[in-house]
Amino acid sequence: MVVNSYGAEQRALLESEAVAIFERATAQGRVVTDEVTDTDRPAFDLLVDLGLLMLDSSASAYVPVDPAIVQARVVGPLGQQGAQLIAEASEWSHSFEAISRTYRRVASSSHMLTELRGVDNINRFMDSALEDATRELLTAQPTIGRSAEALERAAQRDIRTVQRGVHMRTLYQHSARRSVFVQEYVERITTHGAQVRTLEEFFNRLIVVDRQLAVIPGADPQVAMAIREPSMVAYLADIFERYWERARAFDDRAETTRKIVAADVRNMTLRMLIEGHPDPASAKRMGVSTRTYAGYIAALKAEFGVQTRFQLGYALGQDQSRDLASEA
Repeated sequence: MVVNSYGAEQRALLESEAVAIFERATAQGRVVTDEVTDTDRPAFDLLVDLGLLMLDSSASAYVPVDPAIVQARVVGPLGQQGAQLIAEASEWSHSFEAISRTYRRVASSSHMLTELRGVDNINRFMDSALEDATRELLTAQPTIGRSAEALERAAQRDIRTVQRGVHMRTLYQHSARRSVFVQEYVERITTHGAQVRTLEEFFNRLIVVDRQLAVIPGADPQVAMAIREPSMVAYLADIFERYWERARAFDDRAETTRKIVAADVRNMTLRMLIEGHPDPASAKRMGVSTRTYAGYIAALKAEFGVQTRFQLGYALGQDQSRDLASEA
């Protein structure tokens, strides 16, 4: 009997047809070979092969065998084979980790710019890059586009990174303060020592690892660019630092901070109106939905006592004229 030959197909045959033959054999005490039909032959042969039917030469028939005896011979080796496969899979995983480290080490000196295609490939690359981080992790994350599932995955990964002693700083837009999912994420990672701030300005996603690797979005949403050229990485890290200096601590609950954040949002809304951006583009730049952005516009209309966008534009122009006159 070759145990390794048994799989899902043989198990399905056992359950669908062979069980009925075995039941008849048990009830009658035997099965005569000449009585087995061509239709039942595959199921009968399986029972014989498994050892559930054994030839009684004295009676020229097959008699049933206690399945408990056969089970140990069939299932036991399969379980052992499964354990061996799991162990082998673990060894393969370690081998790939080692060869991945070799690739990243060599690539860091020979591939200054690498294109990453596909969300899964990007996530795998980032997981590996963060596992290699030893000193610092800088991340700038626009509010729109990160689902609860993505934030949960990021939280687990980032907590592991911070627990290794990596200094992590993250930037969000002010609108992130409105998201319950972001609030939960921030609370989890800051508990472990990460720092999070928010800014009113729009910025693209940016990740800098140990000032040696930077990852930025590509032209396509499914593409990211990994940059290792030292001067470019330093330039991107400097951009992050400039944003960081102007940003507000996420966990600062002081009334003055809330007022400053509200003023920043108001000023950014005014800027979007003055620059003439369409509402969808303005909402995206502020990291909010078009509905929320419409609420900002409604608040400005109420503030200036007007009903229409045209009236609001005129009121803003008058306000700016008064400011210029007072400065003259």
